[in-house]
Amino acid sequence: MPKGIFNVPAAKNEPVLSYAPGSKERAALKKQLAEFRSTEMDIPMFIGGEEVRTGNKVAMYPPHDIKHLLGHYHQGDETHVYRAIDAALNARNAWANLSWEHRASIFLKAADLVSGPYRQKLNAATMLGQSKNPYQAEIDSACELADFFRFNVQYMTRIYGEQPESAPGIWNRQEFRPLEGFVFALTPFNFTSIAGNLPSAPALMGNTVVWKPSKTAVYSAWVLMQVFREAGVPDGVINLVYASGPVMAKAVFGHPDFAGFHFTGSTEVFQSTWKAIGENIHKYKSYPRIVGETGGKDFIFAHKSCDTKAVATAITRGAFEYQGQKCSAASRAYIPQSCWNEILEYVKTDLKDMRMGAPEDFRNFFNAVIDEASFDKLSEAIEQAKKDSDADVVIGGKCDKSKGYFVEPTVIVAKDPMYRTMREELFGPVMTVYVYDEQQLEETLDFVDKTSVYALTGAVFAKDRYMIEHIAKRLTNAAGNFYINDKPTGAVVGQQPFGGARGSGTNDKAGSMLNLLRWVSPRAIKETFVPATDYRYPFMDEE
Repeated sequence: MPKGIFNVPAAKNEPVLSYAPGSKERAALKKQLAEFRSTEMDIPMFIGGEEVRTGNKVAMYPPHDIKHLLGHYHQGDETHVYRAIDAALNARNAWANLSWEHRASIFLKAADLVSGPYRQKLNAATMLGQSKNPYQAEIDSACELADFFRFNVQYMTRIYGEQPESAPGIWNRQEFRPLEGFVFALTPFNFTSIAGNLPSAPALMGNTVVWKPSKTAVYSAWVLMQVFREAGVPDGVINLVYASGPVMAKAVFGHPDFAGFHFTGSTEVFQSTWKAIGENIHKYKSYPRIVGETGGKDFIFAHKSCDTKAVATAITRGAFEYQGQKCSAASRAYIPQSCWNEILEYVKTDLKDMRMGAPEDFRNFFNAVIDEASFDKLSEAIEQAKKDSDADVVIGGKCDKSKGYFVEPTVIVAKDPMYRTMREELFGPVMTVYVYDEQQLEETLDFVDKTSVYALTGAVFAKDRYMIEHIAKRLTNAAGNFYINDKPTGAVVGQQPFGGARGSGTNDKAGSMLNLLRWVSPRAIKETFVPATDYRYPFMDEE
């Protein structure tokens, strides 16, 4: 069998298609949407290479059209979780021993499947199941996921190429072994690309995975599973299970072979999970790797030298694209008094032109929030703001769930910088603005830094370069992804590795080599060509 040191294809970001009227991709996507809408899916779990149907069916509806049945998925129980763990452990040795270039080939093929024949399937499933417009689906489920697969392969080769120095007569080498056990991936509803990356990144490095997607994103998760299967991921390497959170936690975190946790979701879930892992630490063969990106209360800070139209656009896009359901979405803004009226008018103009409705109508910029629980939480916060004396709802504020879970893009002006919606992550289309006195810039920067427990993304808008540097330094720890004169969303794999600290997670930077390093356990090997045969050292010789 031929051997060699192999160079993988250079990773490049997948081009984003326009879906403009008359384009081929627009026609293909509309055709796929019609096909999915007209078919009731019966979605099984996938464990050890087998489709598993339990008969305990859960209905799936588009968040924007809650009377239209997309199909059902089969809910699992504790026995299915243990079965998935066993499948992962049984597959581990063969997968870990497979030459790295073959693992690379599988995920490079997955990237081409995502950007090619599965592109519109993933986009359509994301649009219908998670209520994303065509552009948001395209940049997420097609482009970013293909980028994750391609760039992760490139990062893997860089990791394997990181080797120690060797002294004369010695050859030092370093192996990067997969973790000893299985990895549990718990994925969110809001990004199909994250749902694909969280199980695949550990798998690429030789680990086997038990994967639980969000119950509101099972539809697109099943399409992802089809991609993995067609790409050639062997049976048992990635096992897809739909069981409740408590059921999964009991089985996974109580298992002695639990080796790692890859998570994106709420801070509350991540903290409770970390606690459960700590309480079970004595059971494990090794200390589990815990990697999590949890959430944010992401900010826009405008200086008086800012471009007011750019700030308004950053608010409109940063706060309201995908209904504000991004970990990075702007949800609090600090605007100087002298700029506020102008910025407010620009935002009002944008929102007057913004259409809200089903993503199947490509004219709609804005769609539904993910489920009724989210709708209720958001509508309660908005109604409370209408009543509170220290807050004013200046744009939007209407909520309607008669057909779907629609919450208008809403702007609240808070008179108190510590007002509830300045502090709490609502995960929806609600932007709260604090208009500050320009003479109190330093005090306002303190509010930016200390108001929230999170530190995920943030943006500064200014033309004054001295002030840009000053604000960036003052807010060093306030955001893991910091933007200058741009909205705080839209991180691109290979360009802006994503993650934050404080209450926003472990900052292991998805879309970079740093994340993949968490899924390996290095072994240093020292080989001496001519070993010593005398225990004595020269200093012991007589004069």
